[in-house]
Amino acid sequence: MQIVKRYNHPNQVTSWVQLSTNLFIYSLAWFIMYLSLSVSYWITLGLSIPAAGMLVRIFIIYHDLGHGSFFQSHKLSNRMGLFLGILTFTPYYSWSKNHYIHHETVGNLDKRGTGDVWTMTVDEYKESSRWRKIVYRFYRNPVTMFGIGPLYVFLIGNRFTKKHMDSKGRMGVYITNAGLLLFAVSMSMLIGVKAFILIQFPIIYIAGILGFWLFYIQHQFNPTLWTRNGNWNYKKVALEGSSYYELPPVLQYFTGNIGFHHIHHLSPLIPNYNLSKCHQENALFNGIKPLRFWPGFKTITFRLWNEKTREMISFRKLKFS
Repeated sequence: MQIVKRYNHPNQVTSWVQLSTNLFIYSLAWFIMYLSLSVSYWITLGLSIPAAGMLVRIFIIYHDLGHGSFFQSHKLSNRMGLFLGILTFTPYYSWSKNHYIHHETVGNLDKRGTGDVWTMTVDEYKESSRWRKIVYRFYRNPVTMFGIGPLYVFLIGNRFTKKHMDSKGRMGVYITNAGLLLFAVSMSMLIGVKAFILIQFPIIYIAGILGFWLFYIQHQFNPTLWTRNGNWNYKKVALEGSSYYELPPVLQYFTGNIGFHHIHHLSPLIPNYNLSKCHQENALFNGIKPLRFWPGFKTITFRLWNEKTREMISFRKLKFS
């Protein structure tokens, strides 16, 4: 769209300042957590929350690098993406490829399955076998999705190559694993294995939970939009099928403005620091209803898409569908 194109181009100074500042603050938080170990581990755990917030913010930069929206140089974006992939425990090439597919298929009921949250329609669920229903309920359970999911994906799932990966994707996994091993061994030799685990584990776990929540709420809300392939429209799905998650200023900072997800899907080339500006300066977005912070937690009960009523519903509401 012409209206958002002027926000597409990254400012190299702004990008470098944001990247270097974020890495410095994250490193400082890591160091302060190490110092706090000699006082009380409760203090360390408390400090892990803002440290995890900074890691989420770093992941947003990593995400922008995958879209090519943070630096003008494709080569620089890839190199920095590989580096940040080590910090975020996420292989760069394979994640970026899956995320690209997510943008091309979001809200399309006929092209689900890559880079998105598994979502069944009411009819699909009713027609599923007993075992498939059990698996789906387990997957959509909040304990699984936000408790077990982050641990599995970031600590285990991301460590292995997949059959569908190309050579670049597999190489990205190997580079990330090698970098993580080097980082873990180096820090363990410097401060000890126990100290390293006591610091890094709560950071990556809390950041993972926050990341899973953000990705979930970006498309699992009401009113959202899912449609069949013949009626799928990129602009319409971006504006109606992606949430405007209105967060308090401090949370908007830690999440790198990704709450303006409708803007991001409209144009993935907009760097994170231009998303808010784009939303505020264009009347086109005045009619977008925000999803408030506390009401947003209601979405945790959503499980299925009802094609008849065009809404996300809970399992409890299923019997009335």
